[in-house]
Amino acid sequence: MEITQVEAFALRFQTRKPSEQQEDNYYLPDEGWRCIYARHHETMVVRITTSDGSVGYGEGQSPVSPRTSKTIVEDLCRPILIGKDPFDVEYLWQRMFTAMRERGHYTGFFIDALAGCDIALWDIIGQATGKPVHKVLGGRYRDRIPLYAGVSGTPESAAAKADEYVSQGYTGLKIHATQDRAEILEIVAAVREQVGPKVKLMVDVHTQYSIPDAILLGRGLEKLDVMWLESPTVPEDIPGQAALAQALDMSVAIGEWTRTRFELREVFERRACDITMPDIARTGLSEAKRIASLADTYNIPVTPHIGGGGILSIAATIQFSATIPNFLIMEHSPGAYEMKGQITTRKPTVQDGAFVLDDTPGLGVVIDTEALETFAIEA
Repeated sequence: MEITQVEAFALRFQTRKPSEQQEDNYYLPDEGWRCIYARHHETMVVRITTSDGSVGYGEGQSPVSPRTSKTIVEDLCRPILIGKDPFDVEYLWQRMFTAMRERGHYTGFFIDALAGCDIALWDIIGQATGKPVHKVLGGRYRDRIPLYAGVSGTPESAAAKADEYVSQGYTGLKIHATQDRAEILEIVAAVREQVGPKVKLMVDVHTQYSIPDAILLGRGLEKLDVMWLESPTVPEDIPGQAALAQALDMSVAIGEWTRTRFELREVFERRACDITMPDIARTGLSEAKRIASLADTYNIPVTPHIGGGGILSIAATIQFSATIPNFLIMEHSPGAYEMKGQITTRKPTVQDGAFVLDDTPGLGVVIDTEALETFAIEA
């Protein structure tokens, strides 16, 4: 068996009604130094075909500019992969990674593209052996992957949505907030009062706080029994994150922006987080396993990030979450799941706030090739 074809698809799912469309697809939020966002769901899918007709799919998360990731797959990853044995998956990750490392491309779009290829290779290995990816990736630690759902808005709307998700079986909720400290505490208090003491609450402030302000916010959140404070400050400030983690009794969770164990080594050594959050469609499955193993040596749990990831990102994360001892809980966006699944004829189902593992070979999804091409952005 050898790789004969590597294809990439930049996808855009129209998530607004025609009357709400705007000419500019990307925008910068008005408040703070926030990330650029797309007005629709975007991502990049990799399809790898082998000489025996096996086909594997992967995703390199691309919430903006998926054509950039697509070009990297086609121009840089494809020449390395063609003619190779897909079972040499870890060698292929290393060969692709080192191909651009000396030029400074050891994170960002290049690793996202690599991640999509890596996930597709594991999908092929699973299908070729008749096993789900989690079985060939190391084996199953658990049968269910518990999930937390995200909420935001005013105290009243966030509490109402939280109540809806808890009634569906979710045991954890993450509150997305970029407001000032008093407003955030008001929202969290309303959610806590609505759902009671047994539901896990987390708060994500999207890197918008200074360290002193994050400490003050964290102390207020501790009184509301919040499980973790996520992405409190800018990613580059590792010493500040370490000081914050030391100052608070609650956990500090970071890491969605990191793509390799090399980026996380200093974070772990400085105890700059209590929980790490690799995004599997940014790391790939091979490197995600290495990150989880490194985290385990520091007794740090893993809660995989999904964010703007699509259906293949979700499927790969389910497989990953089954294979590590230090898994905690997985992110999920119930409201977007059906939309993201439009390119599949089979996808994992949520039961009582968790994904349930089964023995479907590969990633556990079946791609609708016509739908895939329908959502592809033309060059």
